[in-house]
Order: sequence, then structure tokens, then C-alpha cells
Amino acid sequence: MERIDHLLPWGHLGCERQLSVFRFGSGERKAYIQASLHADELPGMRAAWELKKRLIELERQGALNGVIELVPVANPMGLGQLLQGSHQGRFEVGSGKNFNRDFVELSEPVIAQLHGKLGDDPHANVRTIRQAMSDVLSALPAPSSQLQGMQRTLLSHACTADIVLDLHCDAEAALHMYALPQHWPQWRSLSAHLNVKVGLLAEDSGGSSFDEACSLPWLRLSRAFPEAQIPLACLATTLELGGQADTGRDEAIFHAEGILAFLAEQGLIHGDWPAAQHEPCEGMPFEGTELLFAPHAGVISYLRKAGDWVEAGEPIFEVIDPLEDRVSIICAGTSGVLFAVERLRYAQAGFWLAKVAGREALRHGRLLND
Repeated sequence: MERIDHLLPWGHLGCERQLSVFRFGSGERKAYIQASLHADELPGMRAAWELKKRLIELERQGALNGVIELVPVANPMGLGQLLQGSHQGRFEVGSGKNFNRDFVELSEPVIAQLHGKLGDDPHANVRTIRQAMSDVLSALPAPSSQLQGMQRTLLSHACTADIVLDLHCDAEAALHMYALPQHWPQWRSLSAHLNVKVGLLAEDSGGSSFDEACSLPWLRLSRAFPEAQIPLACLATTLELGGQADTGRDEAIFHAEGILAFLAEQGLIHGDWPAAQHEPCEGMPFEGTELLFAPHAGVISYLRKAGDWVEAGEPIFEVIDPLEDRVSIICAGTSGVLFAVERLRYAQAGFWLAKVAGREALRHGRLLND
């Protein structure tokens, strides 16, 4: 195991933070796994520690067929943001920016570098493109903030990987994942290993989140150079490992073993690995996700659990105003998987409280909510 420590010296009053990358194995192929970019989403960090222990063992056994880079704490900035005892890890408190938005968009500057340099050898093209991505990131002006520096450091490691797993979670949720539609056939196996309930698929969900900053440039490059053989060479996903409270030991071990079994199927680890114990989940258009909101303030009672299949018109939760005796029952507007609910049990009007993934497009444009 090699440990690579990056200093992030762009904080206020000279504050310096360290970002640590653990590198296992060697070879041309590479997987990159990071956890808790939203720093208060900790199931991924807990699973990453189980992965770290297992990767040390697998490397010692000579079982790794490529490089696996692991970043258990992807956001040392957000890890220390506490407000009155409550962890605030989704947004940088100084700027209000979401830690998982506005990563560098690589396709446009890379396209400018590649004219006349690509041909009909897909492997040579992949090497050329990855070198161009690294060159573009290295040539950027000095970062203007610690957040920008941290994002560039993470992307510099991931942009040369064949497989990228960005481990997150929702408030209270069943396991779900986000990916390009073109990659879904390859991700179905991971969904089966982890008992993921739904895959949310979009080419560009808006906001330049980390997984799309890794995978989407390959799709754009393949369209910019249709005469060249350019595979979609970065298989990237945001993997939501349940809800924020799901940091149990057994859950973390299950998640780590499922990820390792998937990497073994992808040829990065050899040896005998158990077959998936679950069926692959369905991939649905991210545009088909319905967000259900509180119509007025009140205490919330959920009538269905995250992970349930619900039918259109079925009651999902009720909002109760105990002073005015006002009760509103909110029903699903689409049939699909109720994959996440808000963990707070008192809502103001307009708060999102539930997300249902359906098969028919309901929304267009920017799909990510901050």
C-alpha cells in the first residue's frame, strides 16, 4: 500500500488540511473509490475502512490485477464543519457551495488538444485522452479557494480510472445509484451484489457532479470525434449507500464485499468470489424522479418505507398541524420506487419529503437538487 498525502493550503488564515489517497496494486487498469464528499454522509466512509483492510490483505496475497485507489475521507474541509453540534457537510459554510457541484468540465479543453491525434486504435486513444485530461488539470491557474483545490485533486486521481465509485448516502434511503444510461448494462451486476433498489440514469443531470465530471467527457468526446474509436472508458457512478444513520458494522462489511466482488468481475481482482445474492435492480430515467413536498408546516408521519414499490395515487406521508387540526395526506403522482425520505420529522411548507423513481419522464433540464 502506498499512501499519498495532498496538502490543501488554501484555507482561511493559512489553515492547512490534508487529503489522503491510499493506492493498492499495480498495472494499467485502475479503479478509484472515494467516500463522503458530502462529509456528513458517513456510510461510505465506514465501508471504505472495511475496503481498506481487505485491500491490504488482497495486495499481500498478490490478488490485485490493477491499481485500486481509495480515498476514505474525500472532504476534510466539510468533516470539521459543525454548527451547534450538528454536522454541516453538504455545503461549504463560507461560500454556501455544494461540495459535489461545479467540478472542472474537461471535455471542451481536451477536445481542443486532440484534433489530429486520435485514430482507429481505441486503446491508444484512451491513453492519449487520459494524458490530455491530466495535462488540462495541471495547466489550470492556481486554485482560488481550498474547495476548488480539493475538487481538482480528487478529479486528477479519478480522471485516469476505468471505474469510479463515489460513495454517498441520502437522508433515509434504500440503496440507489446514478449513472449514464450507456453504462447501465455494466452496473447491473454491482446493483445485484449490493441489493440496490433503483438505478437513476441520465446523460447530464446538471451541476457537474463528480461522477459526471469523470464519465460524461468520454461521451462528449465520442460525439466530437465520430471518426475515431473512443470507448466510454470511465465507468463512473454515485452510489448512495442507504441513509445517514446506516453506519452499522454488518452493513459496511456487506457493502465492501459487494464492491470487491464487482471489481473482481471487472478483472481487477482475481480469486473466487461469491455470486450476487440479489437480482439486478431496474434502471429508470432520472427525469422520472418525482419529489413530494409538504404543503404546509407540520409533523410528518410516513406511511411507506424507503425501498418500497408504490403505485400512483398511493398515500406516502401525512403532514399534521396540531394547532389548526390540519391534516394533508400526500400521494405518489407516479408509480415507482420510493427510494428516499427526509430524516426530519417536522417540515416547513415546500420542504421535500420523499422521492419516487418512476419509469416515465416528469422533469427536464437540471435534475439535481442542491
